[in-house]
Amino acid sequence: MFFANSNIDTRAEYDRRLAAARQLAAAEGVELIPLKYDHEEWLKEVAAGLEGEKEKGARCEKCFRYNLAKTAKACTELGLDAFATSLTVSPHKVSKMVFAASDDPRFLHEDFKKQEGFKESLARAAELGLYRQNYCGCEFSKR
Repeated sequence: MFFANSNIDTRAEYDRRLAAARQLAAAEGVELIPLKYDHEEWLKEVAAGLEGEKEKGARCEKCFRYNLAKTAKACTELGLDAFATSLTVSPHKVSKMVFAASDDPRFLHEDFKKQEGFKESLARAAELGLYRQNYCGCEFSKR
């Protein structure tokens, strides 16, 4: 399981979400590979000039591209055949927008919110006592 989330606005929030990811990875018996946190790079590479964009707009599109590119790079480095994203489990994310953010042929276009996926994610999080955030992660999504 790969964790690429430099979009998260504070180190404390990043650490809290990383701890939940570690807990889930341990429960599922999979390795967790966190990418180095670098919010300053994310602000420069993704958010610059797009701070005023609404949610589900150009900033989000660019953020998805940024994180999926980091994931694709890790996929190559690790010699993996495919990758997906948990972004599509959220009813707050437009799966078509997420899918359009990567043209890597290894990217699985799986809409995890379908077939009760979101409901199942809530149940699994409750079962494990996982932290569930109430905003996307970047400071601009708090509006």
